Amino acid sequence: MQEYSYAPSQTAVADRSTFIVKTYLHLLGAIMAFVAIEVGIFASGLALPLAQAMMGVSWLLVLGAFMMVSWLGSRVAATAESKVAQYAALGAYVLAEAIIFVPMLLIADMQAGGVITSAALVTIMGFLGLTAVVFVTRKDFSFLRGVLLWAGFGVLLLIVAGVLFGFELGTFFSVGMVVFAGAAILYDTSNVLHHYPEDRYVGAALALFASVALLFWYVLRLFMSRD
Repeated sequence: MQEYSYAPSQTAVADRSTFIVKTYLHLLGAIMAFVAIEVGIFASGLALPLAQAMMGVSWLLVLGAFMMVSWLGSRVAATAESKVAQYAALGAYVLAEAIIFVPMLLIADMQAGGVITSAALVTIMGFLGLTAVVFVTRKDFSFLRGVLLWAGFGVLLLIVAGVLFGFELGTFFSVGMVVFAGAAILYDTSNVLHHYPEDRYVGAALALFASVALLFWYVLRLFMSRD
């Protein structure tokens, strides 16, 4: 009787499922760490002096720093191989994002207390919806890499131009960045489903966290611009 071996494919599916679960557990952990750091900063009274120090420079420079940190985080996620490097990058990235967010959160809290919660809920719903699109359709969105790369360079150029020539990047810029962040989530989620090696779940979580943070940042800016 001819034997059929199903073990390899079953093992591959099991490994991928385990990798996906680990990735999203690490993403949840990163988000919880981010929230805990923000709560600690605000509860300790450090939020105001931190925000004053950061707001002493152009707000566009803060936007540029946010974009650069996001890019570096994604780069580390794509290149780091050792677990130690991936965990170090994830921890450093979450801390950096928490500090960069302080002025925005402080202004939002002073402007309207509920705006942070509303922006967070919209971000969560957007992330879950985009994640569902990838997992339900099983579509490979890796073709977005080039689009995101060139769009990212364009955004940085706009920020630099704004700093040099003194113009503000308003509501339409924020809307465009929400679309950009949504495309990044599609791309990162697709990589989690199809492309990341099974031992790179920390780096994959970092990439997803970077995209979620980017989406939250610009959703929050849009909510603040309404008030």
